[in-house]
Amino acid sequence: MVDAITTTEATARATASRTSLVSNFETFLQLLTAQLKNQDPLSPLDSNEFTAQLTQMTGVEQQLLTNDLLTSLLAAQQGGGLGGATTYIGKDATAAWSVTTLDEGKASWNYELGASASLATLSVLDSAGKVVWTGPAPERTTGTHGFVWDGKTTAGGQLPDGGIYSLKVTAKNGTNDVAAQVLTRGRVSGVELYDGIPYLTIGKSIVPVSSVIALDEDRAPAAAA
Repeated sequence: MVDAITTTEATARATASRTSLVSNFETFLQLLTAQLKNQDPLSPLDSNEFTAQLTQMTGVEQQLLTNDLLTSLLAAQQGGGLGGATTYIGKDATAAWSVTTLDEGKASWNYELGASASLATLSVLDSAGKVVWTGPAPERTTGTHGFVWDGKTTAGGQLPDGGIYSLKVTAKNGTNDVAAQVLTRGRVSGVELYDGIPYLTIGKSIVPVSSVIALDEDRAPAAAA
């Protein structure tokens, strides 16, 4: 399987490659110059060999140009990714994303059930994947429902603000599993770039653009008559 690389990694590799090529190119010129200066007048450098070396030098130069072009394209792609993501600002977005920050003693999510469930359980996990709170879901009917966690553990202890938490939903109808997912919903207030990947700020969550599944125009409240 081929692993994908980020724009930052690709740019770093291209830069390292160019540095190596420049070093090889300079070394080649030094060796060729020394060879021409020290050639035997009675046995000069064979023209075919000289032409072959010039061809090699031209090939290295072409590689340098190609490398510079690749770096420019990567930089343009990175800027374009951020520029394209700015069109989300001010719109209402829904993302299949479960991570958010505990702020002012609360964290909020939405969860969606594909069918009505006889049993639905919510679990809050910390950044290490440890369950810190679990309890019954407030709603078990088909559709999307909101959930606000008060930052308290199952035992009742209050967790400090600033922690990163995720929500997990498990639902059943009798013995059958019910399809469910956690959503992050809200207005997009900003865009950030991490390792060449654009992320959106939605409420207290930083969400990758690729996780957005719905987008609506912001609807301003109607003016009073």
